[in-house]
Amino acid sequence: MPDYAHELIVAWLLHALRTWLGTRGFVAGSGVKFAVRADRGRMPDLHVFLPHRAPPPRSGLVHEPPDVVVEVLSPTPSDRRRDRVEKLGEYAGFGVRWYWIVDPDARTLEILELREDGHYALAAATSTGTLADVPGCPELVLELDAMWAELDRLGPPAP
Repeated sequence: MPDYAHELIVAWLLHALRTWLGTRGFVAGSGVKFAVRADRGRMPDLHVFLPHRAPPPRSGLVHEPPDVVVEVLSPTPSDRRRDRVEKLGEYAGFGVRWYWIVDPDARTLEILELREDGHYALAAATSTGTLADVPGCPELVLELDAMWAELDRLGPPAP
């Protein structure tokens, strides 16, 4: 189950992406299921359909890969493994061009790009400051320090 820090990052990124896209594309959260394989569906924390794409369906299982998938890592080892190993292969096989992995504990953002050979390569990685040249998202600017500052406003973990 996602914690408050996880959901805060998802909301922050959703706002940044939605503001950048305007009405030129689509960004949505984790309630949408993608048919990443014939026998497997995934619901990423966030996903983006960029402006050059046909719009996603209004309802039902989505069979076309989004351009960007964002996963915010959870602290448990099994969840981290799933995001970094299982989903990595599934999203690549499905054809997701850009896979973002956000690690709230390490305060890092990694952006992976799908290569022609069907594997991801690191396109950008950062932890602080401004990411002004977001791969695949022209003119998108991410103020990572502002995102981490939102986390710092949270209270201590519940007992």
